[in-house]
Amino acid sequence: MNREFVHSLLNKIVKIDRGGPESRVGMILGAENDYLILLTAEDGVVYYQLHHIKSITQDSQDSMTLNVEVPENFEFVTGVDFRSVLNGLRNAWVKINRGGPEALEGVLQEVTNDYVTIVANKEVVRVALFHIRNISYGLKLEKVEKDAGGNNE
Repeated sequence: MNREFVHSLLNKIVKIDRGGPESRVGMILGAENDYLILLTAEDGVVYYQLHHIKSITQDSQDSMTLNVEVPENFEFVTGVDFRSVLNGLRNAWVKINRGGPEALEGVLQEVTNDYVTIVANKEVVRVALFHIRNISYGLKLEKVEKDAGGNNE
């Protein structure tokens, strides 16, 4: 996936990957040369490295929805590249990769050219930058509740 293509999908609801633990439905908030920013109902803001994305699905009938309310002044970490985003997330509680054996949660302590250091429970874990598919941090939005008639409150 390249930046120009992803920019054509800004503010659209898409599905990243077709299935599995890394797959998410959300709104694309931004993209740079090596990552995109996806707002999801489950995980809040998720940063995906572009070289790990296998597919992006856009519903031709716009039936995919994101049941969260995005405030006008909504702010999130950005950077010129994925490593810059990681530096912006230092000392934050993060979740690396969404599921499977490589999923990890903890405090992002250090970012180098080759790896990040996460403090998780009583372990210090170093994860190679190349193998980080996606990362999210504590920023989440309120879900929009629907009443019995199906209308938004």
